[in-house]
Amino acid sequence: MPKRKDVINVKIDELDFPNKGIGKFEDYKVIVKDALPEQVVSARVEKKKNGHIEARLIDVIEKADYEIEPKCGHFDICGGCSYQNISFDKENEIKKNQVLKLIYNAGIKDFDFDGIDMPQNPDGYRNKCEFSFGDTEKGGSLALGMRKKHSYYEVVNLTDCRIIDNDYIRIIKSAVEFFREKNVPFYHKGTHEGLLRHLVVRKGFYTGEIMINLITTDNVCFKPEEFAERMLMINTEGKICSILHTINNSVADIVKSDKTEVLYGRDYFTDRLFNLEFKVTAFSFFQTNTEGAEMIYSVVKEYAGDTDNKTVFDLYCGTGTIAQIMAPQSKNVIGIELVEEAVEAAKENAERNNIKNCQFIAGDVLKKVDELDIKPDVIIVDPPREGIHPKAINKIINFGAEKIVYVSCKPSSLAKDLIVFEENGYKTVRAKCVNQFCGTRHVETIVLLQRKNL
Repeated sequence: MPKRKDVINVKIDELDFPNKGIGKFEDYKVIVKDALPEQVVSARVEKKKNGHIEARLIDVIEKADYEIEPKCGHFDICGGCSYQNISFDKENEIKKNQVLKLIYNAGIKDFDFDGIDMPQNPDGYRNKCEFSFGDTEKGGSLALGMRKKHSYYEVVNLTDCRIIDNDYIRIIKSAVEFFREKNVPFYHKGTHEGLLRHLVVRKGFYTGEIMINLITTDNVCFKPEEFAERMLMINTEGKICSILHTINNSVADIVKSDKTEVLYGRDYFTDRLFNLEFKVTAFSFFQTNTEGAEMIYSVVKEYAGDTDNKTVFDLYCGTGTIAQIMAPQSKNVIGIELVEEAVEAAKENAERNNIKNCQFIAGDVLKKVDELDIKPDVIIVDPPREGIHPKAINKIINFGAEKIVYVSCKPSSLAKDLIVFEENGYKTVRAKCVNQFCGTRHVETIVLLQRKNL
């Protein structure tokens, strides 16, 4: 019987969402994160509970036959991507099977699965990345990039990346050089001392406009204007239109704003979806793969069907992208979003695109749906990763809309919510996946629910 900290060799048989390799050792089911089917791995036992073992991957002893050489030089240590060592076809197969397994295991049957698609540009696709300041090892020099695999503190100093374009790498390189020269310390998550926390870079896929947002504590020991000047010296392919400095004194390791100052340009960048232009502010949601978003929203329009002379609700609407895409063929669209900054951007975007039949409401979906006295024909939901709030889902059901189109970035949350819809008068009739997060373990799923007994 293996004990905690024992090292065992395991043949991986299958992969559960999001990255749980499943194998057997003696009579135990073994879960090894980041292991792939057909690999033989060595892993250290960390937990034994409920008849299974949770073990931490140490090394791959035998690779799977389908593995390829990763394009990214940081793949072995970077925690940003999981599937750089397999082909896109294999990645799509894995993600499709994971989504279907979750839905089937939830008891959802007899629906049409429309397959999985991916954008034409699977490399350099991200229009937003949050980079962390830290060190590559304890006491090492300042680093800026992604957290290392299985590490709470250490950072991979990015000099290469497959899912972002070269402008991001240029910005990282210049920023870390600037702060090394100034000897500015990073914020340590354990001691809560230091200054530098994150660097968030956003770039319009179609416009090439770049926003740089530096996040620090308020104990500033350098001149932010000098940082902005250094950024403007970078020879980027896109155009830097916004440089921001955000103060965040929260203990939590998240990007949030106590105060944000514009160091250069404006407080937003723009990008396009289809023939519409969108203003995107620092903390408003916008799909991180613009080309992938167009694929997702095309499926949403198809699933929503004919909305001529119909009312559409767009819940968790962000900057109003779906609402405005649905507006031209609908009677009216009402969007609800928690982030007030995003709602203001949505209103401006609608005006910018000369859309008159959209209304945007700032607030929690759970509370704001109670204030709506209009009956929707179609409801579109694009909730956060954890899905729809249990109380909100019942309120959504009670509207009795003919159709609900659910956009999900976490299939396990989707499956949980589909059970509730199916138990309360709706039937899952169609589903499709879009692999807009190529190289990572994430996948987007769109589901059409139809009210029964129409």
